[in-house]
Amino acid sequence: MDYLSTPKPVLEILVGTVFLIVVIFVHGVGIRSISRQFSKSWTHVTPATPHWRLNLMLAATIAALAILHFTETLIWAIPLYERAIIPSMRDSYYYVLESYTTLGEGNVSLPDRWRLLGPIIGMSGLFTFGWTGSVLVSIMTDFGKFDMLQARRERVDEDIRNDVRDIGRPSG
Repeated sequence: MDYLSTPKPVLEILVGTVFLIVVIFVHGVGIRSISRQFSKSWTHVTPATPHWRLNLMLAATIAALAILHFTETLIWAIPLYERAIIPSMRDSYYYVLESYTTLGEGNVSLPDRWRLLGPIIGMSGLFTFGWTGSVLVSIMTDFGKFDMLQARRERVDEDIRNDVRDIGRPSG
């Protein structure tokens, strides 16, 4: 019998930790790439940039983050399927998504000899979702600062229009 099909708990934890590190590394590379692309796009934003373009930039960033998470879950699901730990790729991916999101309500489970992988998959989701959340906060902070500057510019423009109107009026 194949040694990896009947592992000991230490081996389960070791295998899970290796995949955890790979997934977090992939997340780091992906997050850095997505953040870099957002920053490059953000440098082209001016007060004249239409709102639809800003919304499109935000949507593209969110889509890239979602694709990154789907890729990371595939990193978990493919070996579970290839090693026949979970017999179908669909069930393997379903199980990983349930564990990664820490939802854990699925009817697919790992065999007893691999059940320690579930919590490790959950840990990888907690790490990566936390990291993604911090990136989204940073991005939304940039949008908030931009909106605040826009509001101030509009207020200054309104004050100038009012002052010009008042200059043309006779006083008292």
